[in-house]
Amino acid sequence: MGKRLPTVGANLSTQEMIQLEQDYGAQNYHPLPVVLSKGSGVYVFDINGKRYFDCLSAYSAVNQGHCHPKIVGELVRQAQQMTLASRAFYTEQLGPYCKFMSEYFGYDRVLPMNTGVEAGETALKLARRWGYTVKGVEPGKANVVFARGNFWGRTTGAISTSSDPVAREHFGPFLPGSSLVNYGDAAALSEILERDPNVAAVMLEPIQGEAGIVLPPDGYLREVRELCTKANVLFIADEVQTGLGRTGKRLALDHEGVQADILLLGKALSGGTMPVSAVLASHQVMGVLTPGSHGSTFGGNPLGCAVATAALEVLRDESLAENAQGRGDFLLAGLQQLQQDRPDVIAEVRGKGLLIGLVMNEHESPVDAWSLCLKLMDAGLLAKPTQETIVRLAPPLTISSEQASTVLQIIRGVVEGL
Repeated sequence: MGKRLPTVGANLSTQEMIQLEQDYGAQNYHPLPVVLSKGSGVYVFDINGKRYFDCLSAYSAVNQGHCHPKIVGELVRQAQQMTLASRAFYTEQLGPYCKFMSEYFGYDRVLPMNTGVEAGETALKLARRWGYTVKGVEPGKANVVFARGNFWGRTTGAISTSSDPVAREHFGPFLPGSSLVNYGDAAALSEILERDPNVAAVMLEPIQGEAGIVLPPDGYLREVRELCTKANVLFIADEVQTGLGRTGKRLALDHEGVQADILLLGKALSGGTMPVSAVLASHQVMGVLTPGSHGSTFGGNPLGCAVATAALEVLRDESLAENAQGRGDFLLAGLQQLQQDRPDVIAEVRGKGLLIGLVMNEHESPVDAWSLCLKLMDAGLLAKPTQETIVRLAPPLTISSEQASTVLQIIRGVVEGL
């Protein structure tokens, strides 16, 4: 008889669980040394039952809180009826979902995909085909402009547009057809749009998340919109991380009253239950796609449509964007006061809504960002560094005023104890 396989996860310690992943998994992440087994609202619990405030929200995929009962309920209901049919057939979920999404965000059409990076790749294909068939870009010369510091995934297409050496090292050759400008520099963008008639689109994050919660100057997004309109160029807004209430508005673009030509959504579009993303655009832009020119086996699956509808209804009906604005204002004010009290540890606090970055004082702080996150973990709060020197704080948008006060107390206690 063959060797009996062990029962996975049975009575294993934290270190044994971590060791399993290190021994059998790819080492493409650097997790905090905690093994989670349960999530509820703003809290997660490790395998020993210890409770933590989740201040990462799965990189803003869990805006509605962990295991929201309405979203999970719809997931279970639809999973028992139909999960997947492919786009070879019509399904009763896709049409109503597309109508709901289009009307909710003010676009004509939506193309459902699965992951955020798939949404980005879809937008590039849309922009290029629109450039050739509508704008009249020279064949094979379509260019899409990105900002330095951008992050929209790790596919070959995404890293080809990146300025991050860690993301690019030993993964070349890279795909042509993109240019970089400094984020927040409208003059530089204007110059390239005037110089290059083959630019089909400009793709930007309204706030750069992975770059370290980098906010553009006030009015920048309006300038981008105006420049794109003037140059007959599509404006692609990557709201995969900043959208769906995270910054205190339905979309981060709403802070400046701007609408993009192509809108990318993902992460919290499913409330953290499964991969769901979406690309929204006008009839003219989406109309450049024809049968066979783009597709996805799982994109627009009945399960994803049902879950995404419920996830959006939760955001809307529970006023989570408004809550993010209020709780975010409170945390920003408290953390900025902490920065003034301990400038040797924290050099800057920046953010909008519940997307906040603590920039460490690299020269004076007794700990680096990773060490601070370890100390916060010991105190019952989970956060992760980005760009090595910045601690990102992004709790679920369901956080209450009392919970936000406790989060602030934990951070203050750890920082003051350094």
